[in-house]
Amino acid sequence: MRIVLIHALRHSPPPIEEAFRRLWPEPTLMNLLDDSLSADVARDGAITPAMTERFLWLGRYARDTGADGILFTCSAFGSCIDAVKDDLSGIPVLKPNEAMIEEACAHGSHIGLMATFAPTLASMPAEFPQGVALAPTLIEGALAALDRGDGAEHDRLAAEAARRLCDCDAIALAQFSLARAAGAVAAATGRPVLTTPDSAVRKLRALLT
Repeated sequence: MRIVLIHALRHSPPPIEEAFRRLWPEPTLMNLLDDSLSADVARDGAITPAMTERFLWLGRYARDTGADGILFTCSAFGSCIDAVKDDLSGIPVLKPNEAMIEEACAHGSHIGLMATFAPTLASMPAEFPQGVALAPTLIEGALAALDRGDGAEHDRLAAEAARRLCDCDAIALAQFSLARAAGAVAAATGRPVLTTPDSAVRKLRALLT
């Protein structure tokens, strides 16, 4: 079985590969990375038709390699991924957050939503069901810390920001690159912490086995 993972940040492959190793090691994984996607959407400030076309091309390429399932790991591109879902109706195509959102909402209706990439907090709230109260939290400086190789500082900043979310029913870490901070966030808040990689692997396994 082949699962194609499509990334817009170079930090995304390690956490999802690690989640597959722990939770479902049998599939063959294929990584497609275009880190210009995140830079371009940050520059443009919005999803453009040209961006959607790029996602459609990536989805079709993944299908043509023999993908049994496709997982996008880029949280800021929901409408682009919806277009791929419609285009490739024959195989499962998962948004990065959909499985995590389902699991987080099972804990209650007040969810802390943490991200290190500002466009994610602009696009992702629309993916939650109506009636869910969100506390969006941008972790200032954390992505820059990760970019310079300082994972410890990234995790420290995440834990510090999470302390504002101690009254939430659960905390959702909105990016694959944030999964590494799950333990620090849980220790700082005492709240259930959901990560996109673990939730996505569990859902794909349920769909394909």
